[in-house]
Amino acid sequence: MAASTTDTYVVGREKIREYASSIGETAAICHDVEAARAAGYADVVAPPMFAAVYSWRAMGPAVLDPEVGIDFSRLVHGAQDFTWHAPVVAGDEITTEAAFGDVAKRADIMVYTFTSRSVNQRGELVCEGTWTNFVR
Repeated sequence: MAASTTDTYVVGREKIREYASSIGETAAICHDVEAARAAGYADVVAPPMFAAVYSWRAMGPAVLDPEVGIDFSRLVHGAQDFTWHAPVVAGDEITTEAAFGDVAKRADIMVYTFTSRSVNQRGELVCEGTWTNFVR
């Protein structure tokens, strides 16, 4: 089956602010550098689901790999489950490894599972994810 894919995403301050604004996150640490620093962070803090942003460039090729065999005309996004281990702040370089996990048949639906593991530039685990897609 398909090999894992890896990508490094440099987290930008404005990307965090834009994402936070787009989801209605009002916490000052996500928008204001001084508030983030006063709270003990080096820079603005990414909301937890920003994981979908920094991990997608690794996940995309894994999902789109022809060896996996997904019929995209019948694809329905199922779920994203994340476990967060450390905060992500502007300036971090997040390296994500994504891989095909499994495919199983449930009734008349194929369930494709992918996994991701993201670490920062210090090698600290920041997030693990499971991505599930259904194909009818």
